[in-house]
Amino acid sequence: MKGLFIVLEGPDGSGKSTMAQMIASYLEDKGHNIVFTREPGGTPIGEKLRDIILDNKNIEMADTTEALLYAAARAQLVAEKIKPLIEKGKTIISERFVYSSLVYQGIGRKLGVNNVKMINDFGLQGIKPDIVLFFDIDPEKALNRKIEINGGDRLEQEDISFHRSVFEGYKEIIKDYSEIKTINAERTKEEIFEEIKFIIDENLNKIFNSEKY
Repeated sequence: MKGLFIVLEGPDGSGKSTMAQMIASYLEDKGHNIVFTREPGGTPIGEKLRDIILDNKNIEMADTTEALLYAAARAQLVAEKIKPLIEKGKTIISERFVYSSLVYQGIGRKLGVNNVKMINDFGLQGIKPDIVLFFDIDPEKALNRKIEINGGDRLEQEDISFHRSVFEGYKEIIKDYSEIKTINAERTKEEIFEEIKFIIDENLNKIFNSEKY
């Protein structure tokens, strides 16, 4: 019995962490064994790379270096955690996956979506999420919420124009990645979660019917 892989995407401060916890509780009640992870990070090596990537002191970091570090952290996460745990039947909930790199580095940093996809494909080992949720919320509103909490990391401190280009980038890649489901995140968490539950249940039914489990 293979596991389930759920990814939460969206602007910084869009409520991914809160929803991850609510999704976990909902699925645990259905008998799922939940494992949380995040990007960049999720493994000892990945967390060290996260510190380098997000350190506000690393202002000299080249955009290409940033993209490669994200890809390296993701490759380690897939190899060490995501792939083996899915094979053991676990349900993984990840805050961010390769879609973040496509928009943050591919579009926000103007490196090109195809270029970023190419450097990530090798490390993904063919792994694809079963459910991807994009939290659609004004990036400035979400970012202000996040910065008020922790002051903001190196990427969060970028000009709002960068974050708006990333937000619009999500809207662009959704056209090519049909697995991404858009969630209106400018509502109460209860309203948001009701929609998420519907999407999860709908997808679980499809997965069961395809005899994935």
